[in-house]
Amino acid sequence: MNKVANALYAGRKFLLILWIILIVGFGFYAAKLPSVLGGNGFEMKGMYKDTEQLLVDKFDVSEAQIIVLFEKKDGVSDSKFQQTIAQYMQKAKDKSDASKVDIPTASNKMIKGSTAYGIIHFNHDDGTMDKRVEKIRTLSADEKEVSVKLTGGPIIEKDMNTASQADLAKAEAIGIPVALVVLLLAFGGVVAAAIPLMIGIVTVVTTMGFVYFFHPYTELSIFILNVIPMIGLALSIDFALLFINRFKEEIQTKSVEQAIKITIQTAGRSVIFSGLCVFIGLAGMLFIQVDIFQNVALGGMAVVFIAVFSALTLLPSILAILGTRINRLRILKVSEQGGQSRWRSFATFVMKKPVTMTIVSLIILLVALIPVRDMHLEIPSSEALPTKYESRQAFDTYNDTFINKNTADVYFVLEAKQDMLNKKPLTNAFTFIKQLKEDSLVKQVDSISTALNVKSSDQLQAMLENPQISAQAKPAVDSFINGHYMLIKATLDTDQNSDEAKDFVRKWKDKRSLFTVHIGGYPKFEQEIFDEIYEKAPYGLALVLFSTYVILMIAFRSVLIPLKAIIMNILSLTATFGLLVWLFQNGHLGLTQSNIALVLPVFVFGLVFGLSMDYEVFLISRIHEVYHQTRDNNVATVEGLASTSKIITSAALIMIVITGAFAFTDVTPVKQMGVGIALAIFIDATIVRMLLVPSLMKLLGDANWWFFTKKRDKSSSNEQLKS
Repeated sequence: MNKVANALYAGRKFLLILWIILIVGFGFYAAKLPSVLGGNGFEMKGMYKDTEQLLVDKFDVSEAQIIVLFEKKDGVSDSKFQQTIAQYMQKAKDKSDASKVDIPTASNKMIKGSTAYGIIHFNHDDGTMDKRVEKIRTLSADEKEVSVKLTGGPIIEKDMNTASQADLAKAEAIGIPVALVVLLLAFGGVVAAAIPLMIGIVTVVTTMGFVYFFHPYTELSIFILNVIPMIGLALSIDFALLFINRFKEEIQTKSVEQAIKITIQTAGRSVIFSGLCVFIGLAGMLFIQVDIFQNVALGGMAVVFIAVFSALTLLPSILAILGTRINRLRILKVSEQGGQSRWRSFATFVMKKPVTMTIVSLIILLVALIPVRDMHLEIPSSEALPTKYESRQAFDTYNDTFINKNTADVYFVLEAKQDMLNKKPLTNAFTFIKQLKEDSLVKQVDSISTALNVKSSDQLQAMLENPQISAQAKPAVDSFINGHYMLIKATLDTDQNSDEAKDFVRKWKDKRSLFTVHIGGYPKFEQEIFDEIYEKAPYGLALVLFSTYVILMIAFRSVLIPLKAIIMNILSLTATFGLLVWLFQNGHLGLTQSNIALVLPVFVFGLVFGLSMDYEVFLISRIHEVYHQTRDNNVATVEGLASTSKIITSAALIMIVITGAFAFTDVTPVKQMGVGIALAIFIDATIVRMLLVPSLMKLLGDANWWFFTKKRDKSSSNEQLKS
């Protein structure tokens, strides 16, 4: 680190100019990032996606639909209601260049009482869907007689993007001012307090501009708009807090150049190891081949890299220019010695009763994790959108009025090696249909058999050989058969989100058949997403645990300390998930009752496992320094806690404020993630750092540092710390 420190100090002016160029350049593209975000991120390569494309290509299923919900007002006749609907739908089709529209009538069951819905179909999404939506929104039916609301995938997606941007602005409006107050309390001066915020904003803006360039190569989820600022601000401010605190210590007795170099060698080293832990925690998500995990990993890893880079290049350059002026504009008198004395007393108190403190800590964590057993995970849907949005209101009404929530539709596309109307494939297809009907979970099967009311393939072929009957049957045949392909729809007697529905599509995917069987429908979508996460997450977990252990072992020259850190992290994270279940699933403390977003455990683990290692690295690094000097484990633990607890507490508080601010947002998964990260950091900074770490350090004694050899002990000195 000595050579790195010398190089960074020597190139401080060049680095400052480089950062000005980066901020201006990437800042321009950061402003454009929201325009290229879309979708909820739950996309992956698999049978579901392939089948959906087959339905579009072979059976004229539209790629995108907008649902128009009509509600009749008092005094309007049924005939007037239907006439108004028909006129609106035709105007919408013409104005939006839609491929077709489904107009509700009493006969097609799209009208129930005073409520009706129509569907506007689009055969291709060429990037102009937002403009088409706006054109439809400009239409207005006779508001005195009929109210019109738009919903469906494209509308909900657009509103979700809007809500995400609003949430980001709200979280920043809450988090940044409070973070500034915490920084003022930590440093006492405006200059020192303002720098971490500036570094955080620069990091976020630069990263958002950098990520913009990935949009031609991968689908970027709207969720990334919340993830980058959440991680970037919290992590950058943490790094800057640690860095500036060490610089302020060194500048009291050393020149600016010496203070900068020592800070880079000590705090800079901690930043590198901390950043590596967070980076690897996020990299574990790359195993899961679902867009949203790839997006968060991409955005998160990018913001971590830039946060480390800015902490090691931009921050020292600024501090080198400021020098002792870092203490300017002091508005609060902060006593470093008084704070260290209180933390020293607290650490000594905890270490006098290590067994008791360990037992108390473990009891608290174990009680908190009990609700985990009742955790119910689900893929976020329209319910993630706030109820104040018209698209959410309309979709809820549509679901409640027209959709049977106790059934699920599964689509089968049979692919034969020859034309499906040939005798052999047609006979086999009717056998497949019969097997489907015999399945205990299948309530109804819609196929060419039901459309033409034929019982066998022979009966169908005889019908098609009659020219007159064949002409009449052609529309039905075209709906279910296209060359080598046949479409079959099975309606299941269970909810589309149920485990039974997912088990059904797994079973039929693996069922032996004379056809290539393609399966689609929402149960298949859920089954693939759930299976991908459950199958791949353990690989990511193994990578994170192993890599973190190796990094911390190298950083601290210890076998036991990394193991303790990992076990404590897993325990505190599990307790966090238990509290999230209690808060959200059970609807406590005024929170709207909702199931836990499927992505939340992976996200919170990936983010917090690395983030909480920040404090482990900050704390153990200082204990390590003192242990090198004294070879006394107890003294090193007390002094390490005394000198870092204030800054770690401040860093944790800022992290809690920045991420916890998202608890006041409206998009449910974002709210859950903000609360989850804030809770995890709170548990880590209190129970783990204040109680478990000193207790276990005391109980294990010199065994904490078992990694060292006698040869290294003798040769180790304070020179590398003083250099």
